Amino acid sequence: MTANPRSIAEEIKFRAFASGFDAVGLTRADAIPEAAGRLREFLQNDYHGDMGWMADRADERADPKTLWPAARMIVMLGLNYGPEDDPLATLANPRSGSISAYARNRDYHDVVKSKLKALARSIASDFDCEVKVFVDTAPVMEKPLAAAAGVGWQGKHTNLVSRSHGSWLFLGAVFTTLDLDEIDAPERDHCGGCTRCLDICPTAAFPAPYKLDARRCISYLTIEHKGPIPHEFREAIGNRIYGCDDCLAACPWNKFASAASELKLKAREDLAAPDLAALAKLDDSAFRQLFSGSPVKRIGRDRFVRNVLIAIGNSHEECLAAVAEALIDDPSALVRGAAVWALSTLLSRDEFLRFKNNNAGTETDPGVVEEWRRGDQTSTVTVT
Repeated sequence: MTANPRSIAEEIKFRAFASGFDAVGLTRADAIPEAAGRLREFLQNDYHGDMGWMADRADERADPKTLWPAARMIVMLGLNYGPEDDPLATLANPRSGSISAYARNRDYHDVVKSKLKALARSIASDFDCEVKVFVDTAPVMEKPLAAAAGVGWQGKHTNLVSRSHGSWLFLGAVFTTLDLDEIDAPERDHCGGCTRCLDICPTAAFPAPYKLDARRCISYLTIEHKGPIPHEFREAIGNRIYGCDDCLAACPWNKFASAASELKLKAREDLAAPDLAALAKLDDSAFRQLFSGSPVKRIGRDRFVRNVLIAIGNSHEECLAAVAEALIDDPSALVRGAAVWALSTLLSRDEFLRFKNNNAGTETDPGVVEEWRRGDQTSTVTVT
């Protein structure tokens, strides 16, 4: 196929929309020179927490041309995953768990990547170039690249915001060896004086606008963090058992957003407000079956049940104490420790001490011993 550079750019965009993407923009591979400094500051402040993979390939992450020297132009794509209902509504139900809107159905990596591959094959075949596709799992800074391509801008919550889709876009990239003159202008910042995303954060994870300390972020704590959740954040987590949508949902630009049209991204009914008691009873096999094809599956049963027990502890529902009690002897120390903490919040001090004495001598894991000690000091009646 022969065409002038402008027609190639227009044709790529046409095909992107035809492939099911909701936003597309073109930028150069060297369009984000400031990203290296920002990433360096983020890592130097240890804001990445346990996410060592961010530091391991920092040079490639900061510069697309380091990742793939042949890259000349990048096609940035956005796929709308806007929820049909208020994603924060489940926070008001203490017996239900709240799962982030993006994780209530199929794993977006699979959904986006299949569309990216189809588009990339078409570009490579018809425009005589090489291509590589990336969606979130590679060392690519999708948000700065999407901003450079005019898809949106990075808001004060550090996520991408679109004037058409609000905060609800999955991002993917097609790196190409095409060298076109026609690229898109970067989107300017439209946050203005608004600080809603910063103000709503339950754990004060933003040390300043446009800066995130992931170690305080509920999404990080419930998904990326592998150990016990620090005590200082447990109450603030509430019933969030996988991720957090607060800063995204607070953005006023969401008034222009629409619900996702991709059926695989629409919320499964059983994951819209799942029952905490039922989730706590999942063994590894049942967990894998329930979350087959879901991004939740990747954190594993133990971390997930840890999250569920934190939510149970925050529920103020005395009837859920028996659910936590049943997990005191769980094979996972991570789960056992969370179960002790949940009991320490649901039982009166006398009830907790009696329970502790009845289980004396059965625990040797240092982390769980520490939970018993803390519970001994802090247990109070929380049921109203």
